Amino acid sequence: MFLKKTALLGLALFIVLFCILCLLVLTGELMLAVVRGRSMIPLLRQGDIVFIVRTKPEEIKIGEIIVFRGRGGELIIHRVVNIVFINNTYYYVTKGDNNPGPDVWHFGNMPGIPFDKVVGKVVDTNDFVLKIPYIGEITLMFK
Repeated sequence: MFLKKTALLGLALFIVLFCILCLLVLTGELMLAVVRGRSMIPLLRQGDIVFIVRTKPEEIKIGEIIVFRGRGGELIIHRVVNIVFINNTYYYVTKGDNNPGPDVWHFGNMPGIPFDKVVGKVVDTNDFVLKIPYIGEITLMFK
């Protein structure tokens, strides 16, 4: 009987959390992105779904993972390794955890990714990234 109550409580909690996440996504407070490629291995793998929140430029810190638009408009999910503040503009130097160096090819002649290219930052708590492993692989099959 105790196991049945525990299982029902767990299911109820899951349903409530799922509904809250859906509401946040539908209202635009929370966004989802599917990881493509191998640049963030071992933390993020192709097909993982990550949750993204909008942020202010001064709230992004070194070590956090941001999502930004690359030169071709594609979404890129990489870690901030440095922040430069020039002429009232924040620039973020980023690097994939599995890449040998910073993403200089995305910067052009700028010192980093300007904040206007940042979509948001990946939701994490105590260095634990909120993600759904591999489910996004389904969407990648149709691209």
